[in-house]
Amino acid sequence: MLNKKSVDDINVKGKKVLVRCDFNVPLQEGRITDENRLVAALPTIQKLVKDGGRIILCSHLGKPKGEPKPELSLAPVAKRLGELLGQEVKFAADPEVVGPNAKAAVEAMQDGDVILLENTRYRAEETKNGEAFSKELASLCDVFVNDAFGTAHRAHCSNVGVTEYVDTAVVGYLMQKEIDFLGNAVNNPQRPFVAILGGSKVSSKISVINNLLDKVDTLIIGGGMAYTFMKAQGEEVGKSLLEPDYIDYANDMLKKAEEKGVKLLIPVDTVIADDFSNDANFKTVGRGEIPADWQGLDIGEKTRELYAEAIQDAKTVVWNGPMGAFEMPNFAKGTEAIAKALADIDATTIIGGGDSAAAVNQLGYGDKMTHISTGGGASLEFLEGKELPGVVAANDR
Repeated sequence: MLNKKSVDDINVKGKKVLVRCDFNVPLQEGRITDENRLVAALPTIQKLVKDGGRIILCSHLGKPKGEPKPELSLAPVAKRLGELLGQEVKFAADPEVVGPNAKAAVEAMQDGDVILLENTRYRAEETKNGEAFSKELASLCDVFVNDAFGTAHRAHCSNVGVTEYVDTAVVGYLMQKEIDFLGNAVNNPQRPFVAILGGSKVSSKISVINNLLDKVDTLIIGGGMAYTFMKAQGEEVGKSLLEPDYIDYANDMLKKAEEKGVKLLIPVDTVIADDFSNDANFKTVGRGEIPADWQGLDIGEKTRELYAEAIQDAKTVVWNGPMGAFEMPNFAKGTEAIAKALADIDATTIIGGGDSAAAVNQLGYGDKMTHISTGGGASLEFLEGKELPGVVAANDR
């Protein structure tokens, strides 16, 4: 059980508060095409403004690789954030991030003011957690708030290094929510506890499968990784995605599930196509019936029913990874069936970031889920049972 101090445990009146946000938003020609992350950051910022803090926001954006790249500047974020907050967000345009503009802006701050620093990854030391940059960031503030779960699995200056040079380091509302749902759902779930894992590769989810088999009542496998499990059971998978090096591993997991009394479900039928394209010919076949030159691109109808049924009585469900090539409408039905099944049950439903979050939102089921994680990689590491540096660095209650 993780118990970290949050913004509700501190008094920031008159204090300078550095807040690490996740403003890593998609930009096209300087225009923000998806502002979910900005909207998600508002509650923490508004709380600190209301309490009379002096708010200094920081974030990375993209991968400028340690040099100022104008197209990855956070200037458009400051502008849009100001509109969403209903007050000016002053932008400190320093290529070195903590430079004359930032220092002057911080110096001139009144209670309730908000400024935004330039992209922290303009500095090469950011991703290496270099001491000098951590100290520079810390020199601006009295209190540090980490609200960026998306980078919590990385130890960088702006989320971990800085905490060594400030007395008070707490988590924001977004981080708190991730810890409450993801961390505690996995470690202390209401049962029955069902995990659904999809996505393309077994290799990227090895530790997740292993960790979850110790905790869940049912584990459902879909997506590209299902074919390695099918092959492990001696079934033909044609040209479907297969990781031959992981067949033994899949067998070990099937055995482990049996020993633990965990129900491990793999597809009983598959939607196959003669090409990886939405215009391909496609049909549904039963287990082991995939012809040599066809590939599986989604779970079949019987599997959808089987999985929906397995979810029906669950009290906690964690879902990470789509059931098929959901970006093509003809192969999105499996993913959609899971989203619908989750929307219909009375349970804590947690979507673990990345593609599954995109799918759920795209299919219009976002508001029916208890929690949609904001961090793909970070949520996977949480599900693996790893400690996340960005979470560990915050003060304990």
